[in-house]
Amino acid sequence: MPLQEIHFLLTYACNFACDHCFLYCSPQSTGTFTIQGVDEVLKEGLKVSTVRMIYFEGGEPTLYYPLLLESVRRAHGYGYEVGIVSNAYGALTEEDARLWLEPLAEAGLSVLSVSDDQFHFGDQEETPAGIARKVGEQLGLTAFPISIAPPEIIPHQDGKKGASLVGGGAMFRGRAADTLTEGLPTRPWGEFQECPYEDLVSPTRVHVDPFGNIHICQGISIGSFWREPFSRIIANYHPDNHPICGPLNRRGPAGLIEELSLTPQDSYVDECHACFSLRRDLLDDYPEILAPRQVYGITGDEVL
Repeated sequence: MPLQEIHFLLTYACNFACDHCFLYCSPQSTGTFTIQGVDEVLKEGLKVSTVRMIYFEGGEPTLYYPLLLESVRRAHGYGYEVGIVSNAYGALTEEDARLWLEPLAEAGLSVLSVSDDQFHFGDQEETPAGIARKVGEQLGLTAFPISIAPPEIIPHQDGKKGASLVGGGAMFRGRAADTLTEGLPTRPWGEFQECPYEDLVSPTRVHVDPFGNIHICQGISIGSFWREPFSRIIANYHPDNHPICGPLNRRGPAGLIEELSLTPQDSYVDECHACFSLRRDLLDDYPEILAPRQVYGITGDEVL
């Protein structure tokens, strides 16, 4: 596995509960790393010679600012390049943005990625994300926005018959599968024979969460670093032997249906929508792999 990046889901908690969130994060979401947990994964990452980049994200990582600051400092100290992903909710003015960005820059932060779209700030003209980006650039950070557009229906331009296409940047996994798919055109499940968005064979990045899960795609774990060292899990990962990644790699969501004898809906919006919906039906069968349940919008036996 030519792993290059480790993305820490530093916390699942977020001050927003966006419709497009593929982790189903909200103010009620549970799970936050300890600094010991962060440090253990960072040390294990050093054993994977190809890893160069560490990202801290969430949820909203700045909700636990002292933890974020020390995590950035330690990652930089180990020789990694360090980035964060934030909605920059605290950057109300340039002075406020500097209050939390300057210590991070001094600790070793080099990349600032900020969510700046309608889901977070509506039609607000000057957003906290824009302010944070401006100040980040002044501090020498590589700063760029993440802008996800709401889904839109795009008619065929060539006059061909058939379902229209779905545009926009939202991926229909997590909360987006429940809040953004209504009324969108769908296609028969048999058409979804690949995973076009994730490399399940040789991924260049994985996400790690506070519960020990190593996500190859959000909600699909390839092991628990609570039970086995991170570096060993990465070295021993074989997609064909994984009960979820194997079928997905061979024939996409259609492979899940066929190999696991699932009863699907007649149609789905796209591959992500099909895959997420099918995986949620399998939670009780693969509780340690399809985890945590809250990423699927479920706490206990309740659907959020």
